[in-house]
Amino acid sequence: MFLGLDGFRNGWVVVSIGGDQRAISFAADIVSALAAPFVRAAIDIPIGMTDDGERACDTLAREKLAPHRSRVFTGARRWLWEEFADPDRANAAASARGQKRASRQLWHLGRKIMEVDTFVRAHHDLDIREVHPELVFLRLNGAPLPSKKTEQGVRLRRDLLITAGFVEIDTWLRRSRMKTGAKPDDVLDACAVALAARDCAGSVPDGEPPRDAHGVAMQIWF
Repeated sequence: MFLGLDGFRNGWVVVSIGGDQRAISFAADIVSALAAPFVRAAIDIPIGMTDDGERACDTLAREKLAPHRSRVFTGARRWLWEEFADPDRANAAASARGQKRASRQLWHLGRKIMEVDTFVRAHHDLDIREVHPELVFLRLNGAPLPSKKTEQGVRLRRDLLITAGFVEIDTWLRRSRMKTGAKPDDVLDACAVALAARDCAGSVPDGEPPRDAHGVAMQIWF
């Protein structure tokens, strides 16, 4: 079984691929999302962090997605959330250390970033990889796509996923928000991440990845 996870406000969207079967489920936390046996899981979240938030994989991913570089959030640092509960104080500390400030988007991902970090560090035996869905859609489409927040962007991503075998995607999109609060782009991203979990077509950087102070690989797959 191959799993693709994308976070949303109420937990995690979990898409599984096993042979010709595809399924979607929702979990409140990462432990529940990864409770069942799997061959490989991929998650749309930073995995592996440096003290200054600078990672080669982020830089390379942004280059691949040009001119849409901002689709890759950068700057995740454990100490931001370990030491501070307030983003302004955290950013003041970052400035004092000569580091880049964390965006509000990144800050609000902190709980999920740390949730995944704790799990990955406790389960080095499991194959859990970071995947960026926009890199997956770039691979499937051969060119960057319009924003996933637009009607055209959603439609193009949906069409690519149907071609890739997600024939029930329309049903998933209709039911997910009503039942769980997951938005269409959350579901689309989880499907793309699941494809990368199964295929692992490429990564940035390629080859053996750098590792952080806890031995966690810093590599983005697609």
